Amino acid sequence: MGLMAKFITVWCLFALGLCATPTQESLPEGKKSRGDVPDEPPEPTSPLSDFDNTYNYILSRLADMGQAIHKLNVGHYTLDIKVSQLIDRLSQIDAKVGEMEDSVREVDQHSKDNRKEMGRLEGCQKGRRVGYKCYLVYRNYEDYARASRKCLERGGRLAMPRDRREQEAVADYVKTFFQPGNWPVWLGVNDLRSEGMYVFDDGTRVSYFQWRKHFLSSQPDGGKRENCVAMSSDDGDWWDHYCDRTMSYICEFDDRVAL
Repeated sequence: MGLMAKFITVWCLFALGLCATPTQESLPEGKKSRGDVPDEPPEPTSPLSDFDNTYNYILSRLADMGQAIHKLNVGHYTLDIKVSQLIDRLSQIDAKVGEMEDSVREVDQHSKDNRKEMGRLEGCQKGRRVGYKCYLVYRNYEDYARASRKCLERGGRLAMPRDRREQEAVADYVKTFFQPGNWPVWLGVNDLRSEGMYVFDDGTRVSYFQWRKHFLSSQPDGGKRENCVAMSSDDGDWWDHYCDRTMSYICEFDDRVAL
């Protein structure tokens, strides 16, 4: 048998597991003492087995990812439902708030209307009635703008005597109210929009005037500085004043509703 034939035979026997592995007893003494040969040969690794293990591992990881994605989808769907429910509740709350705001505005308007009606009744019961108008003096010290607003809140306006009859009635009432003192009261007359063009507090032009005429203090004399008009309580004459000056005021009320 040639050398190549012997090698092939040994290799085939080894591959089939028929070749005996040399043991320590059959080894020469020199190899036993050095420990050059392991007790057992390593197990051969199968490439097909590693591929199967890797494939199975990947499949298991994909299954885990699929479950995780399913849980995420379920969570997202649940969250979407809760957000929709929350939006519905917020819409309901917004509607309720709108209804409440409407109710508050309605109550506020009723309160203003009641205050105006009470102010009108008070003006006609406590003040001076002249034709279809009632006049009432308020001792509170206010500037022109605030006095005008106070009269409006009470359902009236700053007094606007439009003719001699009303002027004389207001002057007599104011004189009686403050007698024996002399205190000016705001009237609803001003030239705030245009210098020298006097209008009533409702925006209509003034056609009747009762300016003080005296060689020492003829009115009006304030020019562009004094644009609001007050009545002197001792004689009923009109004076122009700084609009931010504080003084008493007189409101007028329309009493035609009561009549």
